[in-house]
Amino acid sequence: MTNKEISGQFTLLSKLLDLHGENSFKVKSYSIAAYKIDQLTVGLQSLSKEKIFQLSGIGDAIGSKIQELLETGHMKILDETLVKTPEGILEMMKIKGLGPKKIGIIWKEMQIESVGELLYACQENRLLLLKGFGKKTQDNVMESIEFLLKQKGNFLYAELEPLALQLCDLFSKQFPNAKVALTGALVRHPETVDRIELVLSVPSADIQRAMHGWEDFEPVDSPHETLRYHYLKQIPVILHPTTSDQLVGLGFRLSGGEAFYQHFTESFPAIRYSGLTTEQEIFHEAGISYIPAFLREGKEILETAAKNQIPRLIREEDIRGIIHCHSDWSDGTHSVEALCKACLDRGFEYLVLSDHSKSAFYAHGLSEEKISTQHEMIEKLNQQLAPFKIFKSIESDILNDGSLDYPNSVLSTFDLVIASIHSNLKMTEEKAQARLIGAIENPYTTILGHMTGRLLLSRKGYPVDHKKIIDACAANGVVIEINAHPRRLDMSWKYLDYALQKGVMLSIDPDAHSIEDFAKTRYGVLVAQKGMVGPAQNLSSFSLTELENYLASHRKY
Repeated sequence: MTNKEISGQFTLLSKLLDLHGENSFKVKSYSIAAYKIDQLTVGLQSLSKEKIFQLSGIGDAIGSKIQELLETGHMKILDETLVKTPEGILEMMKIKGLGPKKIGIIWKEMQIESVGELLYACQENRLLLLKGFGKKTQDNVMESIEFLLKQKGNFLYAELEPLALQLCDLFSKQFPNAKVALTGALVRHPETVDRIELVLSVPSADIQRAMHGWEDFEPVDSPHETLRYHYLKQIPVILHPTTSDQLVGLGFRLSGGEAFYQHFTESFPAIRYSGLTTEQEIFHEAGISYIPAFLREGKEILETAAKNQIPRLIREEDIRGIIHCHSDWSDGTHSVEALCKACLDRGFEYLVLSDHSKSAFYAHGLSEEKISTQHEMIEKLNQQLAPFKIFKSIESDILNDGSLDYPNSVLSTFDLVIASIHSNLKMTEEKAQARLIGAIENPYTTILGHMTGRLLLSRKGYPVDHKKIIDACAANGVVIEINAHPRRLDMSWKYLDYALQKGVMLSIDPDAHSIEDFAKTRYGVLVAQKGMVGPAQNLSSFSLTELENYLASHRKY
């Protein structure tokens, strides 16, 4: 091992011991050893054991560990410390502005064990609730995490969509007489995506000349006529030069999932792809209903289109109110009054206020006393703001045994209850099923929140049998949330069809922690569209009167 590698091992050991609360003398001694080793002008691997022990500042304890590293490539104390440190915590140590002590606080007090979970907590302003963490620290941590995640090569749909649209606009201005369109996986509104693809009716050489001065785009070797670039050294951008005559057909061929396109070409081998002005012409020639790009995943949709059975799908303008919103009573940014004004400004008819429950102490969850006070405040506001209405709700934590974290006497005071798991996420499928079904069978549960607890690109989520959970919701009249936060999108679109078959109502909810988060509802709509959900099957598309009637008719206590 080189001196640099040995020094790095001691630096890591020092930080990990600090993280685990080891005494400061031992932590400092390893840190000093790392510094001294790094400053050496002679390689440790070239020295005898005796010479190593004679080096200034290297005592018996440090010398023995250096020898251990040179002989085995390992250090027992470091290996033991690594075993009891979650892998995600090690990744957190790459975040600028977070030392071991602060990471230890985040880990132990908030039960956060990954960079992605930490980013989500920052977005919910939870770092501000910890002693010693201010807004500046939180903002710096968010910026650093976002940079780290972009190095991994996969991105949230919500991260790449704005850039993709900007690129379309940029190329349209650069080539005003050309046609430019998005294609590839992005147009199917996936949860995550690894590239941006565009088709352009511009010769390859013209595109290359135009982009020569675009400093943010670094060219990558490309096969054939396809042009590949890295935007800001992070995001792959693939350009498909073609002619105006071929652009629509090429865009269509690149837009579908593999199974979809294969089945389409087998079913309609004689389709022409040239001389088209719209994709609708392709489907007209095939004699089937138009299939929007976001539905072009598998072959089943072709059978639905052949029967003319694609329903009228939900749209963003169908959303009539905000369900699942946190205020500054727990970990939200804005007051209830400000949230109501924002709803009214956007034409919404109601707000379902769902602050965190008492078990979510890290998010200033509401005690029974605070609930009573909040309900009094809501009643006064409802008198002032009528016909707009604030529904009394709570995001109640599902405890380990499947119960909710308030007694029935408190749960009965809410208009509706969202039940979610936020703690002890490391579970077997059997345990997760028991907890979720226990909550679903609770007569006070109205909506099951973010079913799997996943955070896209960060946390896989606990394992669940989606069909069994959906069956339980159907049997107990429980609504399933489509959590619209771009990092959750939970429940996944892949299971919406089964939920609809079972007659389960869905609810597109932004899980808002600020007024700005209302806009995240759109990503839930995109998920619902992929699952062919209509407005009648979504709770937040109900008018105020319809929602009141639904809650009254489904009350089980």
